[in-house]
Amino acid sequence: MFDTKVAIVLRNDLENWQSLNVTAFLMSGIVAQFPEIIGEPYKDRDNNIYNPLSRQPAIVLSADAATMAKIHRRALERGVTTSLYVEEMFSTGHDEANRDAFGQFSPEDAKAVGIALRAEKRVTDKIIKGAKMHP
Repeated sequence: MFDTKVAIVLRNDLENWQSLNVTAFLMSGIVAQFPEIIGEPYKDRDNNIYNPLSRQPAIVLSADAATMAKIHRRALERGVTTSLYVEEMFSTGHDEANRDAFGQFSPEDAKAVGIALRAEKRVTDKIIKGAKMHP
């Protein structure tokens, strides 16, 4: 049904609240990059209007820190733009502070806790190799 695949990979040692928080942030980046994946608004029987949602499902996976680093590297090597959340962003309180924390690291030393991407299925599968279904 879809030629592309949306995958979110979370580091497997996060607290539940962290996993949920990172997933929400990462998916917002995918939607910003690919606004065409958003469908039409929802309407209930009483004609109340609700926000549109993504037309394309996303798979949520988990991986250890070493696999996260490999996934990050593979995405960069293939030229796939990702949403990336680094550990230090948990200690910030707003977007500008997040950018400042993020900018302190290169791919070699970033402590990625979450990465999301949308690419052709085959490419996505190669990038996320080693990640497991999120529990």
